[in-house]
Amino acid sequence: MISTNALCLTRAGKSARNGAGVKFKDVFPVICVVLLIISEAFLFSANHQKSVAQAKLIEAQREVSDLETEFIQFTNSIIANESEELIRARAENKDLPRLRSQIEQLQADNTKLLQELNTAREALGQRQEQLQEIQMQSAQDMQNQQAQAQAVEQAVTQTETQERNTCISNLRLIYAAKQAWALEKNKTDSDVPAEQDLLPYLKGNIFPVCPAGGTYTIGAVGQLPTCSISGHVLPPQ
Repeated sequence: MISTNALCLTRAGKSARNGAGVKFKDVFPVICVVLLIISEAFLFSANHQKSVAQAKLIEAQREVSDLETEFIQFTNSIIANESEELIRARAENKDLPRLRSQIEQLQADNTKLLQELNTAREALGQRQEQLQEIQMQSAQDMQNQQAQAQAVEQAVTQTETQERNTCISNLRLIYAAKQAWALEKNKTDSDVPAEQDLLPYLKGNIFPVCPAGGTYTIGAVGQLPTCSISGHVLPPQ
C-alpha cells in the first residue's frame, strides 16, 4: 500500500514539472519580442535626436554663411568706393571732416560685424554641445558620428572665415585712420604713425583688436597695415 502511494506521488511530481516547462517555453518567445521592441524604441529615439541636432547645426551653418556673404559684399563696396576718395582727400588736403565721418561709419559697421560674429560663435557652441550629448547616448552608430564631426568641422571653418573678414575690416579701419592722421598732420607716405597717434581718429580712442588673437603692424602711411595671422590680409587699395 505504501509503495503504491509513493509511486503515485512520483508520477504527479513529474507531471507538474513537465507542465511548468511547457508554460515557460510558451512565454519565453513573448519576452524576447518585448525586449526587442523596447531596444528598437530606444534606438529610434536616439536617431531622432540626432536628426534634430543635425538640422539645427545646418541652420546655424547657413546663418554663418549668410553673414559671411554680407560681409564680403560690404568689403567689396568699401574697396570700390572709399579708397579713391581717401587718396583724393589727402591730395586736396581739405576734406578732413568727411574723412572722420567715414571712419565713424566704418567703426559702426565693424561693431555690428563683431556682434554678429559673437552670435554665430554662441550658436555654434550650442550646436556642438548638443552633438556631444547625442554622441554619448548612441556611441554605437559610428557613421552618424563621423557625419556630425564633419558638420562641426565645416561650421568651425566658417567661423574662422568670419574672424578673418572681421580682421580685414579692422585693417581697413586702421588704414583710414592713417590717412586722416597724415592729412591733418601734413605727413608723407613714408611717415610711420604709432598706435597712440591714431587713437584720436578712432571711436572711443580704442585701437581695433584681431578677433583671432593676431597682432597688427601699422606700417608707414603709404603701406597697408598687416596682421600676424596667416590669411588676414587687407586687399590692395
